[in-house]
Amino acid sequence: MTAPALIMLAHGSTDHLVTETTHHLRHRMQTLRPDLEVSAAFIDHCPPTGPQVVSTLVNRGATEIVFVPLLLASAIDHDPGIDVLVDRVKTAYPDIRFAVSRPLGPEACFLNVLDERLRSALTAARVTELDGLILSHGGPCDVRGAALLARRARQWGTHHRLACVTATADSSGIGIVPAMESLHAQGRRHIAVGSFFLAPDQSFESQAHQALHLGAVAVSSPIGADDSVLDTVIARYAFAAMDLLDLDETPEDTFTPMEEFHSPALSA
Repeated sequence: MTAPALIMLAHGSTDHLVTETTHHLRHRMQTLRPDLEVSAAFIDHCPPTGPQVVSTLVNRGATEIVFVPLLLASAIDHDPGIDVLVDRVKTAYPDIRFAVSRPLGPEACFLNVLDERLRSALTAARVTELDGLILSHGGPCDVRGAALLARRARQWGTHHRLACVTATADSSGIGIVPAMESLHAQGRRHIAVGSFFLAPDQSFESQAHQALHLGAVAVSSPIGADDSVLDTVIARYAFAAMDLLDLDETPEDTFTPMEEFHSPALSA
């Protein structure tokens, strides 16, 4: 039985540096998993769109397709634009079976990448002293995502024995300005920002600019096309693909159930 096609969904941009991250992920995933049909599509701003990619896959003979939203701040809910996309392709291709995974979400394994990116930024800035951290993200968050991001900030701060708060680029939570002010009020002056963003989009650039203007000693680059992102994408895909199995007609010994991905603990 042919595996369902995988479409990674991300917000698009007119800036090629933003979309390049998604295309890099697609290329790396296709290299790692040549047995899968792997594509990338954008919800807004630029091609290829979801319907364009679905049309191509259907013309190639795909009968089952799984969408994986590349969203880091939400743990359960996905962008409303994805619902519109899925309804559209289901109407256009009633014989094709579709599934949507939950977003990547704030997985603990991404803190290891955040550490690597921030160490590079601190080295480049020749920073030797820190007394505060900010975990910056783009939002929007669902309730579960907001709770997990707060937990990740506590884990990250505890790991480094530093005060750590979150800051969001949208209106769903505390912004970078009050986050910096809260740490300054505690007497902390050497503050670094870890960027919990997938790509260097406009929200990231705005957060980074504000943080540096307010005196942050360093701001990390986004997470990017890291191995941990690929691992999480394939795990989300595998779990969502289970919904496409017809369990009433599939003999029990023809497949091995796959379980949801569990991120490794934050390394020391």
